[in-house]
Amino acid sequence: MKLKALLVDDEINILKNLQLVIPWDSLDIEVIGTAKNGQFALDIAREHRPQLILCDIRMPVMDGIEFLGALREFDPDAEVIMLTGYQDFNYVRSVMRYEVKDYILKPIDYEELEKTISRLADGIRERSVEQITIQQEWKQVFHLAYEKILYDRLVDLGGGSTKPFAKLHELDESSLSFAMMLVDVADYTKKERTWEEKERKLWNFAIHNLLQENMVSFGVASSVLQVRSGEWCVLVETLPPETFERQRCIQWGEQLRQAVESYLKLTIRVALHPSPVSLEQLARTYKSLQRSLNLFQNATASVVLSEKARGGLDTPEQLWDRIEEMVTGLKRCDRRRTESALKELNESFRMLPEASFERIAPILHYLCIHLLREMRGMDVMTKEEEAAIWRQIDRNQGIRETLSVINKLVDLSLDSVMKKKTSDVLMLSAKDYIERNLSSELSIDALADYLGISGSYFSLLFKQHVGETFVEYVTKQRMEMAKSLLALSDKSVTQIGQMVGYVERRYFTRVFSKYTGMLPSEFRDRHQNQSGEADVPAWALQQRE
Repeated sequence: MKLKALLVDDEINILKNLQLVIPWDSLDIEVIGTAKNGQFALDIAREHRPQLILCDIRMPVMDGIEFLGALREFDPDAEVIMLTGYQDFNYVRSVMRYEVKDYILKPIDYEELEKTISRLADGIRERSVEQITIQQEWKQVFHLAYEKILYDRLVDLGGGSTKPFAKLHELDESSLSFAMMLVDVADYTKKERTWEEKERKLWNFAIHNLLQENMVSFGVASSVLQVRSGEWCVLVETLPPETFERQRCIQWGEQLRQAVESYLKLTIRVALHPSPVSLEQLARTYKSLQRSLNLFQNATASVVLSEKARGGLDTPEQLWDRIEEMVTGLKRCDRRRTESALKELNESFRMLPEASFERIAPILHYLCIHLLREMRGMDVMTKEEEAAIWRQIDRNQGIRETLSVINKLVDLSLDSVMKKKTSDVLMLSAKDYIERNLSSELSIDALADYLGISGSYFSLLFKQHVGETFVEYVTKQRMEMAKSLLALSDKSVTQIGQMVGYVERRYFTRVFSKYTGMLPSEFRDRHQNQSGEADVPAWALQQRE
């Protein structure tokens, strides 16, 4: 980091000596100006903001003490070394209140001055690095808090405060709106059935990072929020006087689709809401986009525009709404709400003419898969129970059989939800949060605040349920993800470290070496050169073709 210095003295020879004798280049300091009095020095300091100032006390027009007083009004941080031929203590005392770092007597000992400058320069650089780190940490914390509010508004499960605020802008809630896209992996439920848990996490992590990287490249303020496994909501801030440009949003959606298909060989579907969405409309619009993607699967457009529900006793939209009502009831542990929605669904089919069965059957079949996907995300079924449900779904039965599967699925889920302890639900939410934010700053306090419990209680619960401490668990998740990325991708070690939550490469390398017993570069060389690729998921092999 190159620093800027300003030299101030009314004696021309001293200014020349300061410029020539002190090895500014080797100290990585640029002298950006010289001044013969405080008035000239103020003008230079205002324009260039030097971090280091060498200043005489006795000068005409404006002396060094008056200059310091004026300087501190707009720059409290510049380091100042005072140069004077006077040894009167009153002068020393008068400059101390302006936080002068050192006091050098004339005639100047240039060797001593060089050491003083070097020491102060080191201190400036250290503080600068600390300040940048603090700013990055605050930015990260602020961004996490901001995205938490967006996520809470999006899923709208009730409970908890979601006091509205706008990131980096002092706006009221009505002033902030978003361009909103929903991204979903095509046939995700079928794909997920074939994946081990590690592979599922890898897929989701890879897609999430790819979406984020592309949104950053578009140069817009955006948040990519994973709502459930295989599904993301992309929110782009549209602040006055900016206007919503539908065609530009469609282009973004198409670019996201192409990027995922090109890099991961996966097909994603993108739905766009055709107008700006306010903060209070997030949950309703999310459901609308989800409905558009899932009920109109045969749409040929690469980016689907959401449609309004048309109503009617036997419409796909009504069936969808009742399924969603059941899901909401289950997530809120509301047995009455869930059973009421299930009863309405059953009643509507009793009233449905058989002539409509053929049209409704494939829609109900898909809604059954959608419900199963939601239940899987809530972890309310055993693997055996889920496998049994899938066997029934795969038979591609008629409408009555599919309705029977839905009833069985809801009954199973209700029993599981009601049996779950509060602590089980909390830890499920904690693990989901960690998975969604693996590349971000994670801490016990942040997780405890997210769950609405104390840090000490969270630590106790986490150790009891997971069998290891929070730090051990997060480190393990990050290191396993890093191992996969090193073996599968061509990203640099620094980039991979940042992707799994480590800003500094050296710290990432140290943690990785302790965890695996080898450097990240050694791990990459060993695993990318293996002839057998037993640990390499299918998507990585596809990328190498």
